[in-house]
Amino acid sequence: ATPVKMGISRDGWHKRRATGARRVPIRMKRKFELGRPAAMTRMGPKRIHTVRTMGGNKKFRALRLESGNFSWGSEATTHKTRIVDVVYNASNNEMVRTKTLVKGAIIQIDATPFKHWYESHYATPIGRKKNKPVSEADDAIVNKPRSASVKAKIASRKASARVDPHLDEQFSAGRLLACISSRPGQSGRCDGYVLEGKELEFYSRKLKAKRGH
Repeated sequence: ATPVKMGISRDGWHKRRATGARRVPIRMKRKFELGRPAAMTRMGPKRIHTVRTMGGNKKFRALRLESGNFSWGSEATTHKTRIVDVVYNASNNEMVRTKTLVKGAIIQIDATPFKHWYESHYATPIGRKKNKPVSEADDAIVNKPRSASVKAKIASRKASARVDPHLDEQFSAGRLLACISSRPGQSGRCDGYVLEGKELEFYSRKLKAKRGH
């Protein structure tokens, strides 16, 4: 006998009524009611499959991703950076264990692009550990020669240069907590934003509680 493969269906005919009565389907399955297997995007060298969808449109099914564009909201700057780890997922701990990239997951990203931008923009060091020598490359970014007009511009910027102490701590560790806001299985991209303020405090508490178990 030929093995029967069950399809993923998004119709409501197979569900019972609110009363518990069984529904009698008035038609067979239709293509517009289909569902597809989840992408379960993992960390690794970029691998994206194209899926032909309704109307000849395309979805970009990311199977492996290693970087994305992340926005630092309070500084209004965005940088492409490396994804380091998946640390928290409110919906499913299994997704943390398997390091699955989905919308809403809390991840760790490489802080280097943001650190270099901040030190260049404000000519102020960030995330420097006490009693630790500064590398020549980092020192060159902060103390590089600048024209008088650029020095004046940076002096005016420094007045508003404030970084959350929790964020500064993360910069010294070289990793930032971020949230994925794109849908890797649909758009083929893993983009998001750096956690700050109350949201950062909330997830920091969650991660501490998780480590405490």
